[in-house]
Amino acid sequence: MQKLLFKLSVPVIAVALGLLVGGIIMLTSGYEPIKAYTALFSVIFTDSYFIGETVRQMTPLILSGLAVAFAFRTGLFNIGVEGQLLVGWLASVYVGIAVEGLPAFIHIPLAILAGALAGALWGLVPGYLKAKFMVHEVITTIMMNYVALHVTNSIIRSYLLAPGERTEEIQSSASLSSMFLQEITDFSRLHYGIVVAILGAIVMWYLLWKTTTGYELRAVGFNQHASNYAGINVSKNIILSMCISGAFAGVAGAMEGLGTYQYMTINAAFTGVGFDGIAVALLGANSAIGIILAAGLFGGLKIGALNMQAVAQVPPELITIVIALIIFFVASSYLVHWLRNRINRRGKI
Repeated sequence: MQKLLFKLSVPVIAVALGLLVGGIIMLTSGYEPIKAYTALFSVIFTDSYFIGETVRQMTPLILSGLAVAFAFRTGLFNIGVEGQLLVGWLASVYVGIAVEGLPAFIHIPLAILAGALAGALWGLVPGYLKAKFMVHEVITTIMMNYVALHVTNSIIRSYLLAPGERTEEIQSSASLSSMFLQEITDFSRLHYGIVVAILGAIVMWYLLWKTTTGYELRAVGFNQHASNYAGINVSKNIILSMCISGAFAGVAGAMEGLGTYQYMTINAAFTGVGFDGIAVALLGANSAIGIILAAGLFGGLKIGALNMQAVAQVPPELITIVIALIIFFVASSYLVHWLRNRINRRGKI
């Protein structure tokens, strides 16, 4: 019970300290923190448009957080979520454009599966290199991010280019947009992708904690040598873990392509959603419920920052500083927890 309370208190205290230090920074910079925070939080709880945009922002953040958390739970650190998201986005949009004559209940799952498959294949490369040659996944996944950025841009320029430096719009049968959800949220861009994201969280929880495959994946993450001694195929599970993590990231990209934008643009830089997934997973303690809550916080901060700028003239970049402070305090809390465990076990550091 004490351990559970400590785990729950870490993100709460980290958020409070992040907001507090962010307020001090605003105050010393000549802004009014109370006015700014009031503007930020009031709209994301009371304004239907901002509520809709917050939930829309949560959707890819939940899935990118799940991608990072799944790899972390199995002993891997997937920094390549951003690249896997991009290839998943392109694959889902391509299926949404090229496949014709299908009803929506087939076309939409097919396009999402295409995104998941593309993300899984992009995760397969660092997983294989890790399993067969012990190449550290942090290095390879970072490199794969840049490869994904330029490959997707090149494919769009060569084969899918439409006016506006983007692809054509997907067919309506592949779209996750919802006129009903848009109307009840004052015509925000909210779409059915949030249902997919919550289903993704349930899938991660079930796969990791209720299946034999999940047990083997976690066992390999805890101790590869012991797992090998117990007869578990370590190489296969490392590759499988990276593929599943990449699939979650690919679905995150599909939510952007089939839900928010309905197309894919030529990106001059990374979207940042994949990197935000690292922060979401960290704040959510790599648990399915924690990731949903953390994505809600991050989505709310990013959307509410727009109103904060309009009302209190505080630049939205300050919200980025607040998010960085929250992550810093979460990391610091884990450091304190780790030191306390070492002292309890050995009587000294």
